[in-house]
Amino acid sequence: MAKKTRVTETAELDRVEGAPHPRETSRLVGQAAALDIVSRALRGHRPPQAWLICGPPGVGKATLAYRIARYLLAFGASDQGPENLSVPANDPAAVQMTAGSHPGLLVLKRGVNNEGKLMTVLGLSEMSRLNSFFGMTSGAGGWRVVIVDTADDMNDNAANALLKLLEEPPSRAMLLLLSDTPGRLLPTIRSRCQRLTLRPLADADMAAELTTLLPASSNDQRAALVKLAGGSLGAALRLASGEGITLAQEASKLIDRASAPDIVALSQLADRLARITDGLDMLGDFLVQALTDRIRARALAGQPGMNKWVDALERLRRSFARTDALHLDPKQTLLAAARDLNATARHAGTV
Repeated sequence: MAKKTRVTETAELDRVEGAPHPRETSRLVGQAAALDIVSRALRGHRPPQAWLICGPPGVGKATLAYRIARYLLAFGASDQGPENLSVPANDPAAVQMTAGSHPGLLVLKRGVNNEGKLMTVLGLSEMSRLNSFFGMTSGAGGWRVVIVDTADDMNDNAANALLKLLEEPPSRAMLLLLSDTPGRLLPTIRSRCQRLTLRPLADADMAAELTTLLPASSNDQRAALVKLAGGSLGAALRLASGEGITLAQEASKLIDRASAPDIVALSQLADRLARITDGLDMLGDFLVQALTDRIRARALAGQPGMNKWVDALERLRRSFARTDALHLDPKQTLLAAARDLNATARHAGTV
């Protein structure tokens, strides 16, 4: 995969094949309501010190965060720019952000270990970069922007370091925290941020965007992607690559069979994953997303026991990340996931 000037390896590991990285695009699909809220705050000279940008994976949280950062670094908290917060591609702030080299923007993610794999948590070592970053001044009117992608990945030490910054925020600073599961964050962090919720994309928006991004796919293929992706453009693009659809279906089966896991089928699936490049990573992503979607749907319907499923979701997320980082046995990870889903189903009911 081609690298950009001064962009770290960490930044490239979240690129979805077939789509530009969020920092490289000005297109924000299907999130006009959220964009309007942010626009009124920025252009009205009344931005909060921090936004908590929530929503399912792949619906545009990072794209919106970079759009906010791009506008602040080009125009500051002012009405000098357009209402849709767009910035010309040849603007110096936009050029530097695309290159990953703007001194007024700091992106905090999980670090990369010596083998080029993502660490399982966003730790204090990454968060410590805030001190030197806020010792500098840059951007329009001295604005500095921090994107935490995602805040869900923070361990306790990192969360406490972030909380300290939120309690004593620097002037002309904006923190943009991205979260798939905001309920897992410290209440004190949530209370100090203005929450901005992004919804799953409408089927029509998904179909139109996939027509642009996947022109070689048939109408039937794109329709299948829309149905499986649950309003997540990122998920649709991952599904479209290689064994994506098959692995998404396997992830759904794993949840469907939570009350009676098929150990033989899981062993066979593990063997198949060993033959698929990044197969376990993809399965883990689809499993987390499918479970997230089901939890959200059941919670909105008032079904009890969702807290136990949210806890199980977090354990699954950590388990697959740890397996990838430490090169653990994929079969054991699958069996452990099935056992965890089974135990949760017995205590909280199916999801």
